[in-house]
Amino acid sequence: MNLHARISLGACYLFLATPVARSALEAAMSTHMLLQIPLLAAAGVLLARLLPVARQDALLTACGGALPLVVLALFASSYWMLPRALDAALGDPLTEAAKFISLPLLVGLPLALAWRQLTAIGRGFVWTNFISMLAVLGWLYIAAPVRVCNNYLVDEQGSTGWLMVKLALLLFAGWLGTLFVGGNVAPVAVPASSRDDARQANPA
Repeated sequence: MNLHARISLGACYLFLATPVARSALEAAMSTHMLLQIPLLAAAGVLLARLLPVARQDALLTACGGALPLVVLALFASSYWMLPRALDAALGDPLTEAAKFISLPLLVGLPLALAWRQLTAIGRGFVWTNFISMLAVLGWLYIAAPVRVCNNYLVDEQGSTGWLMVKLALLLFAGWLGTLFVGGNVAPVAVPASSRDDARQANPA
C-alpha cells in the first residue's frame, strides 16, 4: 500500500471520527444516513483498492469467494439503515464505535473485494437490491405516522424519506444508463488476401 495514500485514508477516517465531524453529520437524519454512513463504507472501498491485487485475491479466497462477501455487505448495510440502529448509535458510544468499525470492514471492504469477480448479473443484483432497499425504507419513513427515530423529528424523517426515494430513482437511472454504454461493435478485420481476391473478381 502506498504510504501517502495510506496516510490520506487514515486522516480522512480520523476526521470523520472527530466530535466536530460526528456532531455535524449526525445532527440531521439525512446527513447521518445519506452522508456519514456512505462515507464510512467508502473508506472500506478505498482500503480494498489500496491493497495489492495479490492480497485482495488472498482475502477473497479466504472468505470463500464473492458471494459470501456480497451477502455480508448487504446484511451489514441493511442494519445501519434501520431507525433503531441510528438511535442506538446516537445514544450508546459502543454502538457508535461499532458503526465506525463495521461499515468500512463489513460493507465497503467486502463489496470492493467481491466486485471484480462479479458478473454483470451479479453486479445488477447488488444494485437492484440496494436501490430497492433504499426506496422501500424511504417510503416507510414518509408513510410512518409516528417518529421512527427518537432523536429526529417527524418532519425531518419525512424529508429524509423523500431524499432516499429520489436518490433511489437517480441511482436506478444511472445504473440503467450504464447498460447502454459501450455497446459499439468492433469492426471485423478482413484479411488482405480476401480483399485482393475481391478486387480481381470485381475490377473497377
